[in-house]
Amino acid sequence: MSNRLVVIGLDCVTPQLLYGDWLEEMPHIRRLMSGGYSGNLISTIPPITVPAWMSMMTSHDPGMLGCYGFRNRKSYEYEDLYITNSNHIEAKTVWNHLSRHRLRSILLGVPLTYPPKPLNGILVSSFLAPGKDVDFTYPPEYKATLEEVVGGDYIIDVKNFRTTHKERLRDQIYAMTERRFKAYRHMLTTEDWDFAMMVEMGPDRIHHGFWRYGDSEHRLYEQGNPYQDVIHDYYLYLDQEIGRTLETLPDDVSVIVVSDHGAKGMKGGICINEFLIKNDFLKLKSYPKEPTRLRPHMIDWPKTKVWGEGGYYARMFMNVEDREPQGTIPSREYDSFRRDLKQMIQSIPDSHGEPIGTKVFLPEEVYRKCKNIPPDLIVYLGDLDWRSAGTVGHRKIHIFENDTGPDDANHAQEGIFIWHNHPKLGTGGDNKVSIYDVAPSILDFYSIPIPDEMVGTPLHHA
Repeated sequence: MSNRLVVIGLDCVTPQLLYGDWLEEMPHIRRLMSGGYSGNLISTIPPITVPAWMSMMTSHDPGMLGCYGFRNRKSYEYEDLYITNSNHIEAKTVWNHLSRHRLRSILLGVPLTYPPKPLNGILVSSFLAPGKDVDFTYPPEYKATLEEVVGGDYIIDVKNFRTTHKERLRDQIYAMTERRFKAYRHMLTTEDWDFAMMVEMGPDRIHHGFWRYGDSEHRLYEQGNPYQDVIHDYYLYLDQEIGRTLETLPDDVSVIVVSDHGAKGMKGGICINEFLIKNDFLKLKSYPKEPTRLRPHMIDWPKTKVWGEGGYYARMFMNVEDREPQGTIPSREYDSFRRDLKQMIQSIPDSHGEPIGTKVFLPEEVYRKCKNIPPDLIVYLGDLDWRSAGTVGHRKIHIFENDTGPDDANHAQEGIFIWHNHPKLGTGGDNKVSIYDVAPSILDFYSIPIPDEMVGTPLHHA
């Protein structure tokens, strides 16, 4: 048995599609499952690309990483936000541990690896790189090799995937995916490596761009529409690319196929800041005439108690005395106010007055520790059936078109996990795998001691 491991990461690939009726049309996924250990992967809270992949590769939860999403608060000033990148991650990754044991890694497109940091191996960073005019590879000169391998334009990420130009979007996703797998196979066959990992963002982009067209239960679905089979066909294409990749590997190499979270149809948006305005928790200096992004200068802070951010989930921030510059909630009332706000948000109904099953989390209750500045509340509106719309000016709480561009899918808590050819796990399906168990399981595969600070534990025989 080889002591080499290949990871094929597929951002947002979802179990109800991969393991459903389409599985019969995906011979390579079926082969990996039949000779391996498989099931659903339970993602981070929240289940989003950043921080999920880094939680997977460090076995640190978002609070331990101090990374609660793409944008995070740098301080308690109202406008002091930053975009997370690799420089903000202090936890050791799988490849950090492997490098210390003189094992060589090749990494392609793993989120939160920009800017690239030195390692024993080669790294091509992810979609958070601002473009190809910066050094997004390690070593820097590997960028030229990458361009040569794909015959010109290596695509870091598709642009503007929330668009009405669907054919162009579909073509860009296919081009990106084809070139990423081509680059990965080149790295696998020309470099020395012990550990190899790629992450393809195409599934995420195609879900957000085309979900309504293929989901017969989506309220905007139209039978016989021209994009009805786009997601189905793309899943079959992924299977083909995986098959081509497997052909380059010896039979005894161990293979993981994994996603960081799943996907589901989006019923609509809850305008979380409109809800706060209606309940006198948020006061604007003047109400906008049309929907617009909420910005700090628009808020009358001495009269505001809470504001929220939009996204696939909502982050709620409270305006606390002696914490925020113009805080209004007395510190002694923080806990009780937050509990009351949690109950109010959980009670928001749908547009017909029916309950939607919203889940609200307190960071300190779901994370081992909370580094940096966490949100005061983390909210799954309708258990992620509804998006958080952060814009204001709608004059209503419920909307049915995404406020940041066409997008009819939300993230789901469970992704997919397949480990083929593991000497200890054997075979078996229908397992539940914590995202935090992946990193310690990889270290265990290489007989590397598991650090005490890791949340997860190695997977064992089914």
